[in-house]
Amino acid sequence: MKICLVGPAYPYRGGISHFTQMLAREFQSAHEVRVVGFSRLYPSLLFPGRTQYDEGGALVRVESLRLIDSINPMTFARAARAVVEFAPSLVVVQWWHPFFAPAYRALVRAVKRRSSAPVVYLCHNVLPHEGSRIDRALARWGLTVADAFLVQSVEDQARIERLVPGAVVTLRPHPTYTQFAAGAMAPSQARARLGVDGRVMLFFGLVRAYKGLDVLLEAFARVAQKLQATLLVVGEFYEDRERYDRAIATLSIGDRVRVVDRYVPDDEVGVYFSAADLVVLPYKSATSSGIAQTAFAFERPVIVTAVGGLPDVVHDGVTGYVVPPEDPAALAAAMERFFALDDAARMAAAIRSEAPRFAWGTFAQALVELGERVRRSRGG
Repeated sequence: MKICLVGPAYPYRGGISHFTQMLAREFQSAHEVRVVGFSRLYPSLLFPGRTQYDEGGALVRVESLRLIDSINPMTFARAARAVVEFAPSLVVVQWWHPFFAPAYRALVRAVKRRSSAPVVYLCHNVLPHEGSRIDRALARWGLTVADAFLVQSVEDQARIERLVPGAVVTLRPHPTYTQFAAGAMAPSQARARLGVDGRVMLFFGLVRAYKGLDVLLEAFARVAQKLQATLLVVGEFYEDRERYDRAIATLSIGDRVRVVDRYVPDDEVGVYFSAADLVVLPYKSATSSGIAQTAFAFERPVIVTAVGGLPDVVHDGVTGYVVPPEDPAALAAAMERFFALDDAARMAAAIRSEAPRFAWGTFAQALVELGERVRRSRGG
């Protein structure tokens, strides 16, 4: 097949870019692939971080045609021409925020005027975590041009079915970010590099309100001294860090919490996950999570909250623990249970046994089959 993948790729940083590159690499093992990407992703005024670009060593890079300027409609038709000229059998569009609805709607409509290829939206977040009525209206407007959807959580499947009645939808869990495992090392080596020792728990990724770091700090304060543990908080703050620093001081856990306030490039991810015994995702809301799947790449158990698609990928008591959201007592109890039962080796074995469920090949094949389903529905 000839598959055109639309979405951000290197040199843009972050989970969606990682996903584009890993999926493109998987497709390339059996198909001819073209990636149509962005010349400008977010306008600088709307981007809350320090930079949109990968300034470190990207572990996976794929070539892309950087044609889409998200705020320049003149580029949408040019990107559509690049898709059509490739004569694809399938077009896969990465969807994660309604901000891109105008660009995607214009691009897809232009493609459909000149191509019969099925257009599948691969949805990471159907709606933003901190969404509004405008976001819902934009999403509905941008999503309705797709022929089918692949979602990664039951929650997002329900959202698609509400926004696009009668939609063709397939559900598949987020694959494991196996590329990061190349940076794995012995826990003792990783801890020595970071200057920590003993038990280590990790909160990793961009810090935003919905991710529940405030809940985690309160939970950690209940067990820090008893477990003699260190909490690594690793990721760039996309909101005011001061309130978290105040919480750390108020809870008297400053000697047990290490904050690394920056985006971590690919080639440094391994040291943090290798150092950790346990990865904690105390989210207040979620759909899917690349952080959980990065933890699984290092065979690290996770504690997640029962929101969005997180319980779909974690077998409670087997590959990690599932706790209620915004419940510091339950979160603290799960931490204590993990170390009391010395569950690391048993859970690592379970994570290995579940690896085929989260394989990139399985995910890529689901997209191909979804395109075939659309084609059959047309009688083609």
